[in-house]
Amino acid sequence: MYNNLHKYKSVILFALKLLIMGGAYFFIVHKITSNPIFSNSNFLELLKKNLFGNFWIPLTIVSFTIVNWFLEIFKWKNLVSSFENISFNNAAKQSLASLTASLLTPNRIGEYGAKALYYNKNKRYKVLFLNFISNISQLTITVIFGLVGIVFLSKYISFTINVVWKIIFVTVLVFLFLFKLIPTKFWMPYWIKTKSNFKKISWVIHQKNMGISFLRYFVFSHQFYFLLLIFGINLDYATSMMLIFSMYLIASIIPGFVVFDWIIKGSVAISLFGLYNIPELIILSVTSLMWLLNFAIPALFGSYFVLTFKQKSPISVIPKSVKA
Repeated sequence: MYNNLHKYKSVILFALKLLIMGGAYFFIVHKITSNPIFSNSNFLELLKKNLFGNFWIPLTIVSFTIVNWFLEIFKWKNLVSSFENISFNNAAKQSLASLTASLLTPNRIGEYGAKALYYNKNKRYKVLFLNFISNISQLTITVIFGLVGIVFLSKYISFTINVVWKIIFVTVLVFLFLFKLIPTKFWMPYWIKTKSNFKKISWVIHQKNMGISFLRYFVFSHQFYFLLLIFGINLDYATSMMLIFSMYLIASIIPGFVVFDWIIKGSVAISLFGLYNIPELIILSVTSLMWLLNFAIPALFGSYFVLTFKQKSPISVIPKSVKA
């Protein structure tokens, strides 16, 4: 009886792997082939002229992506160290495989379940909570810098910024309304448990987590700025960064699938950069390349780790009690 259950469980797990991999490949290929930017002759001419004319330019752009994901993996390794020390390689497998799984779900929800599967059942709640902390820390940095960007730009584009402030205000009101609508007895125990689990993580780990989140934000926001420079946009540094900060904040408010990230950010970026008469083609080119570099390509690497995932295989763990 046990062997039959184990056999069916293995078949279901294998089918789930194929579903995630197939879905990820389908969405990535579909978005690349259906995105008019990637087949636009003007876009291809821009790439040929601005990116491939100098060997160091594509190398620098790819380096931004490598550093971005190195930091994301190190951030996950740091958070997991609150209860278990894992190697950088295992942190990379979990981070990239969960990215692949998240392509099929809204707001990267699949990332939570994918990471949790790498751990025993008694540790999965901790993993879910740590992933929540990881995402909240990145969102916090996005909100802080985004608000700075909006305040800065409000001097020049008051109408647009007023609309953004209204969106933020309405979002806050909706959350407050939901908290008021839902009886305290339902959400208060979760709040107390969340607060307790937060305090169980050492302050040093929290500091590292926020520091790495800031570095990641610095890296991918400057990758966006570097691409603007490559495509010949001559906006001054301060204005460019404020627009980028505002774009990431507004895009983070809009729910959606990771695979549609380039559409969301592209639409927001066109609205903001359009106020400075930046051509739509260039903005769409930059947002599409950012999606390709930071989501699509890493997700393809992650699909390998999805395929090789074995639920019962022990992760190489370095006991916390053992000192080098």
